[in-house]
Amino acid sequence: MGVSGVSYMVRGSSAAECQRALDELCRLLGAVVTTGPAQAGGSRWVARAVPMPKAPAGGEGLAER
Repeated sequence: MGVSGVSYMVRGSSAAECQRALDELCRLLGAVVTTGPAQAGGSRWVARAVPMPKAPAGGEGLAER
């Protein structure tokens, strides 16, 4: 996981609106989705993402292709 305790949440009035905002957030911040759009009651939808984990220094743990 990314930085401990940090997460981002988006809210929308529909699943599609929430997904669009989530996609943009991930693209702009380099975040990864943890929870796709879920109905939070009525016409409210929420989704979450976290910062993308950083590669270890010196490439440790990275597989060669």
